[in-house]
Amino acid sequence: MTQNLIEPNRYDVIVVGGGPAGLAAALAVAGTGALTALVARKVPYADNRTTALLGDSIDLLEKLGVWDRCAGKASALRTMRLVDDTGRLIRAPEVRFTSTEIGMDAFGYNIENRNLMVALEAAAEDVGNLDRFDDEALSVAPREDVAVVGTRQGQTLAARLVIGADGRHSPCREAAGITVSSRALNQGALTFNVTTSRPHNEVSTEFHTAEGPCVFVPLPGRRMSIVWVASPKEAQRLMALSDDELSAAAEKQSHSIVGKLSVEPGRNLFPLAIEKPSAYGRNRIVLVGEAAHVVPPIGAQGLNMGLRDAGDIAEIVEDAMARDQDPGSDAVIARFGRARGADVASRTFAIDMANRTLLSELLPAQAVRAAGMQLLSSIGPLRRIAMREGLSPFWRSL
Repeated sequence: MTQNLIEPNRYDVIVVGGGPAGLAAALAVAGTGALTALVARKVPYADNRTTALLGDSIDLLEKLGVWDRCAGKASALRTMRLVDDTGRLIRAPEVRFTSTEIGMDAFGYNIENRNLMVALEAAAEDVGNLDRFDDEALSVAPREDVAVVGTRQGQTLAARLVIGADGRHSPCREAAGITVSSRALNQGALTFNVTTSRPHNEVSTEFHTAEGPCVFVPLPGRRMSIVWVASPKEAQRLMALSDDELSAAAEKQSHSIVGKLSVEPGRNLFPLAIEKPSAYGRNRIVLVGEAAHVVPPIGAQGLNMGLRDAGDIAEIVEDAMARDQDPGSDAVIARFGRARGADVASRTFAIDMANRTLLSELLPAQAVRAAGMQLLSSIGPLRRIAMREGLSPFWRSL
């Protein structure tokens, strides 16, 4: 798209970073009428990781004109099973969540990230007030009335607000003077996709092992994505297996619920950590996606939180500009912090506690976990509350 010719390189909002959260933020903010720039290289998405899009995420993607472009490449998630496969003395009963129990056709949809990215990029091409710079941000400098972004190719851009969607090692976060607390977990996550000999019937199954969860999530056809969390040593061992060996190991872990498995090309292994910023915005910069929060791949919360970041900052920018307020002012940025703080904190806490109790060798912790799972399994109203809360924080509907 062409640059705005009235006042070149001056925008209401600049988004730095072109992952799913960054593209969604750029689309959502531009959709409010704000003159928006996106600074991000156009590069093919390199791996085959997937995301289970839940709750508000599908609504946002529909609003942005993205979902219709990729829905056919996603698999519905209609049933979710939690299975205690720890082999411990105290084990929890199986818990089964069904979307129809809360009046929904599906909890969400699992899609390969590269297909989601293609749809996001295509939608961005159709937005008239979104200027795309196929470039990298080399510097971000907050000033009194604007923040200035310098690019690797020598462009200088300015905006009243910069949205940092530039990942875990965010230069935008550093430029804003926001510190981050990080706690490494003694776990690694191996991700890969498989074909199955039997249909998955749109059932996602999470096996809880003594080293972490192993999740089998439907993809279109007889395919599933697997996120296998284990100790670093075990994760490395699994990563080093041949395709045939990993196929056999995954089938054994799945208890052959979908028959014979065949590993597809492409694996990813990454260490797990929890990261939280000291603030969600400061000095004309706000943070979204992994620039703002990093959580383990438990409960499919990571990108879903990033998409809520995008939707919330767009609503706040729209409201500020309708009131003739500076969208990068301290007051507006503080609103974003309040909007995101409770959601991110509650999700991070829940994920951390679920992981800690699963890993604990202490019998009291195992007993508490088993009792909690028993309550979810046997008490319908409690199970339905848990299902709705898993899709979206309850206060967002108030």
